[in-house]
Amino acid sequence: MAKGRPREFDANDALDKAMMVFWQQGFEGASLTELTDAMGISRPSLYAAFGNKQELFRRALERYVETGPAAEYRAALAAPTARGVVERLLRRAAEAMTDPCHPAGCMVVRGAFSCSEAEQSIKEELSTLRCTGEAELTDRFERAKAEGDLPAPSNPAALARYVAALLQGMSVQAANGATREQLLDVAEMALTSWPS
Repeated sequence: MAKGRPREFDANDALDKAMMVFWQQGFEGASLTELTDAMGISRPSLYAAFGNKQELFRRALERYVETGPAAEYRAALAAPTARGVVERLLRRAAEAMTDPCHPAGCMVVRGAFSCSEAEQSIKEELSTLRCTGEAELTDRFERAKAEGDLPAPSNPAALARYVAALLQGMSVQAANGATREQLLDVAEMALTSWPS
């Protein structure tokens, strides 16, 4: 039995390149031509390796979360205090969202802007990812409250929504051209109002 031709490209490298296109253009804004040109592969190779555009987006999004700037989120949750979690999240977000090595802002937030109702499954996936992050932050703040790290009247769910709104707003501002210093100012303002 004859074997198929071996893959002539590195799948992870191709995913990284696709991630950059999706990050810059959003799901719907990224054309197959832009994707294949950036990845350096043909359409048949894209389909053979990744299925379709939706699956390529999901794999690129997974890569973004696991090894891209979003990987910092999990590391921040391990900070010893709730304030430390927020400080690390906001400061690292300001740095990542303005890093000149990739598109400004956050792929998860930017991707949601360009999803029409026709791409409801992608929109829902991005929403689920954001909601999961907020739920993990709520759990971390619940633990901080139980440990006495947050004041007894604190509302962990409201604090998590507040931090999520800050992060999403910072992403929008970064995509609109805000500088790292401007986003760090936002982070500092939020930290000065953190419950003590």
